[in-house]
Amino acid sequence: MRICFIEDTPLHGGTQIWVAEAIRYALEHGEDVTLLAPEKSWIIEQVHATKAQITPYNWDDVEQKIWVDALQNCEIALCTVHPPRGDFHCVEFAAQAIHDANLETVLIPKTGTIVPAYKREFYQPTENIRSVVIAIAKFTKHYLIEKYKISAEKVNLIYQGVDLQRFQPSPEMRVEAQKHYSLPANATPILGCIGSFEERKGQSVLLKALSLAKKNLPDIHLLLVGDGIDESKLRKQAKELDLTQNVSFYPFTRQPELLFERVDMIILPSIAKEGLPNVLLESMSMEMPVIAPDLGGIPEVIIDGETGILFPPGDIDQLKNAILHLWQNPALRQRVSINALRFVQSNFDKECQFARFLEFFHKVNTTL
Repeated sequence: MRICFIEDTPLHGGTQIWVAEAIRYALEHGEDVTLLAPEKSWIIEQVHATKAQITPYNWDDVEQKIWVDALQNCEIALCTVHPPRGDFHCVEFAAQAIHDANLETVLIPKTGTIVPAYKREFYQPTENIRSVVIAIAKFTKHYLIEKYKISAEKVNLIYQGVDLQRFQPSPEMRVEAQKHYSLPANATPILGCIGSFEERKGQSVLLKALSLAKKNLPDIHLLLVGDGIDESKLRKQAKELDLTQNVSFYPFTRQPELLFERVDMIILPSIAKEGLPNVLLESMSMEMPVIAPDLGGIPEVIIDGETGILFPPGDIDQLKNAILHLWQNPALRQRVSINALRFVQSNFDKECQFARFLEFFHKVNTTL
């Protein structure tokens, strides 16, 4: 079976990392793979050395013929639901290409986040082609059914998962992490936050909470790891809040496990548009205590007080309180860390989840 992965972004993030890994997994298990992605995009760089057939396209001037040529020999086309670009949306465009060329390709929009302003057609583009949806969080599945009125049999829940072998702590990794992230000797506790520097990720909220927590914990230190359009704004905010000695900025990393080894807790401060972030599963696999917002699919893995700590999205005082409470209660940190590891081991083994994706692809190809 030939599977086409469609990624309509030149950027990188958790989704693109997953796609690169999914492509390698599919190839290793005997599937043929096509990648349809913008020219010079990060995802193309990641898979160019594999046996995947790569079809690049001009992101600013998308030609239908290029997409038709890429899709015509594919039984399955998995398309990540990205933000629209003017009148263009990747799912609608793929559906139109399949329809116009009379292809038998099954189009599968895949989504974890929900943006209320998005059109229903981004998830169910047309009844004239074979199409189903994959949601990677239960919250997302219910939203598509209840708010967009997409038929329940068209919406399928498949969690992603985490590489349990890769994301496990070790003394050797801790030594390497201390070299990679050099911090003041007295820094304690050390908080970690990894993600794109953009408003919805909530780093600004975290900086404000850190400023409040500093009154009780003067040596607290935050590692902000990522890149994005808000980096200069966040650096300026840290300076204005007198946090220059309490915050270190580091670029996007392909080795998040080093960050997890270096910190005492992971903070996810997102205020909007979250499904089930990879960073949560990865940090839980590393036995790292997590503080995260009660948002999207996050409560499906962060059970408050059991596998982590939840706080209301955007609530600076509650985030500050959660940081102080978790740090001042070592027994709580140990309990949630152990529970988190057991939870992901039982429910989110990436090998098992990739196998479920492939099984689903074969099933819909023969039943739709």
